[in-house]
Amino acid sequence: MILLIVGILAVAIIPRFVDRSTFDSRGFHDETLAILRYAQKTAIAQRRNVCVAFTATTVTLTIAKVAGNTAICTEDLAGPNGVRPYSITAPSGVTYASTPTAFTFTALGQATTGQTFRVSGMPMDIIVEAETGYVHS
Repeated sequence: MILLIVGILAVAIIPRFVDRSTFDSRGFHDETLAILRYAQKTAIAQRRNVCVAFTATTVTLTIAKVAGNTAICTEDLAGPNGVRPYSITAPSGVTYASTPTAFTFTALGQATTGQTFRVSGMPMDIIVEAETGYVHS
């Protein structure tokens, strides 16, 4: 009886541990949410624009040298660990389903354009509200 139960569990559970794609997709989804929230909070705290640039597999943050909503992002933004530029890269096999367009968080935390995009393999969208800069999924 015990061997039967172990056999059934092995058939149902082992494939989940062998296939990491779901875990990698979820991790990159969560990292994207975190970096976007960090960008917005930094823009508000430092009263400077923070620009968000995307490729199919990366997100990179830059910041304006001076305050003001018309200032251009010219410096790499340091991440929480001090590394410049603060960026994340998707694990192998994970991309954005469609590459988001670059945008800026203003000193008020607003996004210059709203965004809705998705990480491949994830059923949930990542949404950036333009008016408030609220980042959620």
